[in-house]
Amino acid sequence: MLDHQGLGPTPEFEGKEGILSFISRVGCIQFDPLDQAGRNAELVLQSRIPGFSPAMLEELLYDDRRLLDGWDKVMSIYSSSDWPYFARGRRQAHDRYADIKEIRELLPSVRQAFRDRGPLLSRDLEHKEKMDWAWAPARVSRAVMESMNLWGELIVHHKQRNQKAYDLAEKHFPEALLQAPDPNPSEQDYRKWRLMRRIGGVGLLPYRASDAWVGTHFMNTADRKRGFLELLEDGLLVQVEAEGLTAPHFVRSEDWARWSSSSPASRWSSRPPRTSVLAALDNLLWDRRLVKELYGFHYVWEVYKPAASRLYGYYVLPVLCGDRMVARFEPGRIKGSKDRRIILGWWPEPGVEWNEEIRGSVRQGFASFRRYLGCESFELSPAALAADPELDALVNAPFP
Repeated sequence: MLDHQGLGPTPEFEGKEGILSFISRVGCIQFDPLDQAGRNAELVLQSRIPGFSPAMLEELLYDDRRLLDGWDKVMSIYSSSDWPYFARGRRQAHDRYADIKEIRELLPSVRQAFRDRGPLLSRDLEHKEKMDWAWAPARVSRAVMESMNLWGELIVHHKQRNQKAYDLAEKHFPEALLQAPDPNPSEQDYRKWRLMRRIGGVGLLPYRASDAWVGTHFMNTADRKRGFLELLEDGLLVQVEAEGLTAPHFVRSEDWARWSSSSPASRWSSRPPRTSVLAALDNLLWDRRLVKELYGFHYVWEVYKPAASRLYGYYVLPVLCGDRMVARFEPGRIKGSKDRRIILGWWPEPGVEWNEEIRGSVRQGFASFRRYLGCESFELSPAALAADPELDALVNAPFP
């Protein structure tokens, strides 16, 4: 799983081309707007791409147009070349929203505004009327733009902080891509593609229910089991058993072949451990039960829990060292400062012997993490220091 995710002993991906290669392998990475130490997609990439900067992702999304914002596993980022595979979802969105009275009536004027004015935020339009929308009432102009994006007429042109500026898709992508036929014309083919894509998103999955299957609401556990068995019979999956797993798990045959030919045993035994700070919604963590069974690491993202109910903190990130989860911590910003960062909480994993090999690896990992954040050092809360009196030397080692 770690090799598949680009989290092996040595970095596998490099630069913007490495970002594209990684996303091509896993299908998509999850976008979330919260920014405690960078947004989720940026955190995913900094753990895989040495020297990653958010500007690299921005360029691929909004200058090169080789990636796009879309819906896969909720809000996601995926390769623009995958556009044809989501034709079914775009058709369904058009069927669902195009005939809503408020949207239908405002659509022509919104469409003309994009032709005349170019990229727009919903607030750029003067329409103030509201309608019931998603989780709360919203301006009709916003509902129209979001609908047009869902059915493929608009794309996200860029973002201002977390606000989306849209533009007509035809201005930025060739007609051959926008009009390409659906590669999965039958429902059965589409479901198989969805299963394969999501298995590849993690690297190893069972068909039982988990957060890994968010966005595939049209399949229940029985549907997934049937699909897995068909893919297994087709030779597209390999069934995997390992100590600790409580259910059959499956890997894509192409991934298994690539990994097994890469001399994994010698690579993992001959390299010092590599430390990476993982994202809260990292692909590796999509199936939390699998993570518990393989790594003995119980992780819950507690952002939406009341403060009094949290075991750890608001936005807590795992620390991976080699093939072990060794700690978790809560990063934060110093109020009123753009560049000052703090570690609010630090929780070493029980049972981890913090020998010099682990400490040395974690020091290097946090130096890379600070370089990504653009901060010279972390300030440390009293609670974090109480958890490890040597934490300053661990997380604030000099840059190599």
